[in-house]
Amino acid sequence: MPSFDQARLATLIDSIWRMVLRLGFRLARAWWHLRRPHHEGALVAIYIGRALLLVKSSYRAEWNLPGGSVGRGETPDAAALRELDEEIGLKAYSLRSAGSASGIWDGRRDTVHFFELRLDSMPELRLDNREIIAVHLASPEELQGIALTEAAAAYCRFDAWSRNRDGHNECRH
Repeated sequence: MPSFDQARLATLIDSIWRMVLRLGFRLARAWWHLRRPHHEGALVAIYIGRALLLVKSSYRAEWNLPGGSVGRGETPDAAALRELDEEIGLKAYSLRSAGSASGIWDGRRDTVHFFELRLDSMPELRLDNREIIAVHLASPEELQGIALTEAAAAYCRFDAWSRNRDGHNECRH
């Protein structure tokens, strides 16, 4: 069991990381708006029943789907699996491809690959409390009132349920 001083130090270090991430993201966005670089990402829509699992990063105001950048030489599905592990501690799940979308988001020319994961119950999650600071299970009705990142909103606008073979129609934003 960590001592009180160790816990305070860990909290302080996490706070510094969050501050650095916020500043770094602001600087990166300014650079992206000037340069308009190409970017490729992978996001995972995780459904627990009808609810969609959203993540809150320390450097964004909006909620997002778990995921991130596709690394050089990495496939989108490998990136999605890696990001699930890094961001929320989920390992070795089988993901279903759910299409992709392109746009200029955060100043970048972005292509985002979407994947879906359906679970029967909420898994145990591990947040780093630096990049990812919260998760939220949003009902289909609740999604309409939640601020989402542009990429997450694009996934919801896909009318994802017309793509679902199991007849669900949860995501409406």
